[in-house]
Amino acid sequence: MAKIIDGNKIAAEIKGEIALDVKKLARRKITPGLAVVLVGEDPASQVYVRMKKRDCTEVGILSFDFDLPKSCSEKRLLTLIAKLNKDPKVHGILVQLPLPKQISEAKVLNAIDPVKDVDGFHPINVGKLLNGEKAFLPCTPHGCQQLLMRSGYDPAGKHVVVVGRSNIVGKPMAAILMQKAAGANATVTVCHSRTKNIAKFTQQADILIAAIGVPGFIKSRMVKQGVIVIDVGVNRVEDATKKAGYRLVGDVDFKNVSKKARAITPVPGGVGPMTRTMLLLNTLEAARNRKASKKHGRK
Repeated sequence: MAKIIDGNKIAAEIKGEIALDVKKLARRKITPGLAVVLVGEDPASQVYVRMKKRDCTEVGILSFDFDLPKSCSEKRLLTLIAKLNKDPKVHGILVQLPLPKQISEAKVLNAIDPVKDVDGFHPINVGKLLNGEKAFLPCTPHGCQQLLMRSGYDPAGKHVVVVGRSNIVGKPMAAILMQKAAGANATVTVCHSRTKNIAKFTQQADILIAAIGVPGFIKSRMVKQGVIVIDVGVNRVEDATKKAGYRLVGDVDFKNVSKKARAITPVPGGVGPMTRTMLLLNTLEAARNRKASKKHGRK
């Protein structure tokens, strides 16, 4: 059976490191601040936002919460973002997705000041990532990279197959791992819903990262013996034995793939905790960057 890559344990280690760095900044009268904007009452988003707030409290980061109604206009949201861009107490801004249909996600993400874009979705930060420049890395793929490195599975020289091409996970994941940098230097193949005979590629993977959004998509026959599997998927499937009426599963057939894999992340308890932790790390970095800018006279 595969070794379980424990995202909760690794996230706790990193949060401990963040908490120490936050205390160091506090001695210099700087407390990192994260503004979280939630539009509407989506239950999953509400739970996620509560967890982020709890995470902030654990490491000493200030959390500023803004709950807007589902009927909120695009103009009202953009006005709030403009205000947060100017607020010196706010170092990072997160707008929880998805947004209601009357609001353009692209306009909203582009409106966030790149130096406060702790989600790493602003075009400037995306461009810097592709160029190999220092930038905020999108939280989920960065979390996947940290899981690999802190578990002893350096992707350097390995063939990494990413299944999924979203702007949130697939594309930035490939961009991160192909860089000429520590924790990268991999040969990366990206597969997606239009790839013919996906198994032909997944069977070649030394490291497989599944982010296609289909429950149990990756079967045992699709992977080789000894593969390292990072399962990004979080899918609800009906389960009458559960009080909630459902259970969470990943994009990987965990029961059977784990019999062939060398190591694998569980769902839940794998990538999820790391995504939130990387948000804290980016917020800490944003506060450091702000301090450096003030030191050199830049606003």
